[in-house]
Amino acid sequence: MKRIRLFTGILCAVGLMLLGFGAHASGPPGNGIVVQPLKSSLAEEMFQTLIVSRALERLGYTVAPVKDLEPATAHLAIANGDATFMANHWAHLHADFYKNSGGDAKLVRTGAYADGAVQGYLIDRKTAEQYGITNIGQLKDPAIARLFDTDGDGKADLTGCTPGWGCEKAIEHHLDTFDLRDVITHKQGSYAALMADTIARYKQGKPILYYTWTPYWVSAVLRPGSDVVWLEVPSPASGESASATRLATRLPNGKDYGFQADEEQIVANRDFIAKNPAAGKLFEVMKLPVGDINAQNLRMSQGAGSQQDIERHANGWIRAHQALFDSWIAAALGAAAK
Repeated sequence: MKRIRLFTGILCAVGLMLLGFGAHASGPPGNGIVVQPLKSSLAEEMFQTLIVSRALERLGYTVAPVKDLEPATAHLAIANGDATFMANHWAHLHADFYKNSGGDAKLVRTGAYADGAVQGYLIDRKTAEQYGITNIGQLKDPAIARLFDTDGDGKADLTGCTPGWGCEKAIEHHLDTFDLRDVITHKQGSYAALMADTIARYKQGKPILYYTWTPYWVSAVLRPGSDVVWLEVPSPASGESASATRLATRLPNGKDYGFQADEEQIVANRDFIAKNPAAGKLFEVMKLPVGDINAQNLRMSQGAGSQQDIERHANGWIRAHQALFDSWIAAALGAAAK
């Protein structure tokens, strides 16, 4: 009897060892897989990217340090398998980058990681009210355009979009379409540096004209409706195509700032998603409120913008939304188990 109990005990122990070995051998869905995240040169994109990276790490993936590539090149790198994902693809603004990199044949974009994104042109409220400016088309009047002249050439200076981001193409299109080329200069370069100058001018009580978007910290410093106002764009010429253009850019509030309401998505390499259903489901279900991105970006603009700061912000956001974060992980694990 003792021998039987001893033998049974040995079998149980061996069984538990085998079970433990099996669990360890299979591991989490990302076990042994390295992923490479990308973002643009805009430091404010790191926060969103890190939250995705932390979720992937929870699934067992090894996440390499984030690399910077401008959107057009980043889409190509992901499509070619040289990188895995980016968390800051704008569905409309980057549509051509997506298409030109192979589209759905090489890339995957599902869900809305952050929705409610708005873009457009703004001026300071004081100048808007003093001269009754509500539409960028009013700058066809040289006297109005000169109000925003910062270099003495008689043309309005628009703080614009960094080359390679995609928004510069839309701005250049507007300058041509609305016959503004002769009265507006599109100032390009480092957007952060240009906006620092724009904000300094505002604080000096001078007129300002700039392009921006949300989510981004600028609208927390220059508050639309309080400090600055959005400018609408001129009505397009009559006709079916013009009506379609107006419909595409008109916002739910009836305003038309010349850009479609947009959303940020996670774009990933299609082969990677095919082999990693857990990551695919994760990218599909993750959602980050625009207000939270704005708040974090504002903290960066106020001096907490180091890599260590941003990592602290991302980790803090996860702790504050642990149940939501855990639900993303559960959904991903469920997809891996199918």
